Parts: sequence; structure tokens; C-alpha cells
Amino acid sequence: MPRQARLDAPGVLQHVMARGIERRKIFWDDKDRASFLERFAVILEETQTQCYAWALIPNHFHLLLRTGPTLLSTVMRRLMTGYAVTFNMRHRRSGHLFQNRYKSVVCEEDPYLLELIRYIHLNPLRAKLVKDLNALDKYPWTGHSAILGRRKNPLIPEVQASESFSATNPENPASPVALADGTGLDPACPVKSEDHLTGVKNKFLTEKTIEDVLKYFGETRKVARRRYRQFVKNGVDQGKRPELQGGGLVRSSGGGKVGLLGRKKEDRELSDERILGSGDFVAFVIQDKNELEEKRLEKKIPLDKLIRLVSDFLRIEKSEVFSRSRKRIIGKARALIAYYSICEMGYKGAEVGRALRIAGPSVSQCIERGKILVDTEPEMYQKLIN
Repeated sequence: MPRQARLDAPGVLQHVMARGIERRKIFWDDKDRASFLERFAVILEETQTQCYAWALIPNHFHLLLRTGPTLLSTVMRRLMTGYAVTFNMRHRRSGHLFQNRYKSVVCEEDPYLLELIRYIHLNPLRAKLVKDLNALDKYPWTGHSAILGRRKNPLIPEVQASESFSATNPENPASPVALADGTGLDPACPVKSEDHLTGVKNKFLTEKTIEDVLKYFGETRKVARRRYRQFVKNGVDQGKRPELQGGGLVRSSGGGKVGLLGRKKEDRELSDERILGSGDFVAFVIQDKNELEEKRLEKKIPLDKLIRLVSDFLRIEKSEVFSRSRKRIIGKARALIAYYSICEMGYKGAEVGRALRIAGPSVSQCIERGKILVDTEPEMYQKLIN
């Protein structure tokens, strides 16, 4: 059975999971984990994506995200592709790091937000990476310790402004900024700065997200943290909880069809493994997805025009794209064309292969290279087809 397309809509809550290929480790040591989180922190701020919960397990990770204007697919592609490149270089390996695609489950917020935060943050305890809740309170590789204030929040980008806000134009933020790992400058990353009127420091989105979580538990931070910890403690003995791992009404009712007895026929039919929520929520998400697909099709342009746009952008002749040249610039052109046409516009691989006059395996290679180009240099290519 062909796998279903992801439900990727801005503003919805999504439980995201990804595993290492053949269930191998994707984090070999603390340097790997720190590298992943540094990259993740910058991407969250740049794309205005909220992360309510996260946990890094040696061979997989869990995230609970709410996307902003940037689609989840873009956020995850930048995170996973960028991390895989860094991981392979550091450990002198090649090939795929992750097992197929990441899995994402759209979640209905009211009944599941807090349950999923608890479920994800208890993962290291279930995996026996820590011995008890007291150890989890200080464990650095899940968001639980940051909510409690026991550890510095690693999802706050450690950036350093080269300039302050302009005195004449406070809306012009300083750039460039240094990445936390010192590897370079990223002019797109927002800088935490002081409000020019009040002098109060603006907060990163991840700080605001933790505040949003604590508001569910109390009006003061001290009380909220104590109640949050008790809430997590109450979930220690609940086990794996498959009903929180997606499946529409089937999973939401406890993981079996027996739980659907007594429901209306139309509700029983609204079950989707990509969604965790009620029948009404399932229907809403699917409708929203259909509307997004219609908008996506509006961006679709003829392949001939796309080839010309990329050729002009890279300052090469259009005819060179079809040649057998092995010049790096020609390979880059084919990679960008394959990526944008298939991943962004929905063209079939066979169509693109015919247009570029290359075989199927070469199209796949071009897509992968195109992803890396766009993910590692997003500011360079974001205006290419807009």
C-alpha cells in the first residue's frame, strides 16, 4: 500500500518522530546531541516554530511542534539534512543516517497537548537512560529539565550580535550573528535585543513557549513548576501509551476498534493514522490539507520555465543543462530543478527526468543534492522561484 502524504498545515500541533536507519544510533555522544540542538534552536527561531517538548534517544528523537509560516516539511528537512551532513563529516561516514521519512502525527490540542508533553519528556525514563524522575529532572537531553528550570534551555540560540539595533531604525535588526558552534555567520538568525522604547529584552520564541506550558499549571512560576512536575510524576507508570502515537479515532479511543462502538457511522469512518483527535478534528485537518494542496498547485509552473529561471539564476546557458557536462555548476542547476519541481511543485520524477534528459536514479540523486543546497544555503535560494 502506498504511504499517505503528510498533513502539513501551518499552526497545527504535530508529534514528530525520526529513527536512525536500521535502528542504528543517530547520536553517538554528547557532542552529537549538542550539535543537533544548536542547529534545531536556530531553525526554530528563524522559522518561528514552537517546540513544546523534545527528547533525544540514541537511535531516534521525539518533537512536539507547532509550525508558524514555514511548513513542517521545510523545518524537518533543514534539521535532518543539515545534521546528517555534520554527523557524517564528524564520524567520517557516508550514506543515509535516518530511516526513510520522519513520521508526523497532527494532534488535536485541547485533549492532547499536555498529555504529549508528558509522554515525550518521559521517553528517557522509559528507555532506561535515567533511573528515576529525580535523575530526569536534571537530564540535559529532553525538554523536561528546561521547563523545571534545572538546566539551561538548549533551544535558546546562542547568538552574538555584531551590532545593536540601529538608532534611527529600530526595526532593522543587526546581522550577521555567530552560530553557537562558531562555524560561521548566519545573517537570517534573529538576535535577542532590547526593545528601543522600554529597554526590556525581547524573548526568544522558545522562552515564550515554556511560559505558555507553565500557564496551564499555575499563575506563578514556582507553583506552576511544582504542579507540572507532579503531573509528569503521575504519568511514570502509564507505560508506552500507543493511543498517543496517532491513528485518528481508532488510536484515540484506546488503540482498538472496540472503542468506536456506539459512535455515529460518520465518526467511525473518520479515522486516519496521521491524526490524533476526534472525528470533527480529523475532518477539519483533511479539509485544510486539501486547501493547501490547491494553493501548492497554484505555484506550479511549466518545467521549461523553471529550467530557464534556474539557468538565469546561475548565469549559465539553458542548453548546458541538457548537456553531458560534469561541471559543478551544471550539476547544481539540475539539482535545483529536480528539487523544486518534485518537492515543491509536485511533478513526477519521470516527468522531470524526461525534461532534463536523465535517468530515474540520476533524478533521485539530483533531488538529494538539491535538498542539501537549499537546506544549507536557504537565504541564497529562497527567492529563486517566488
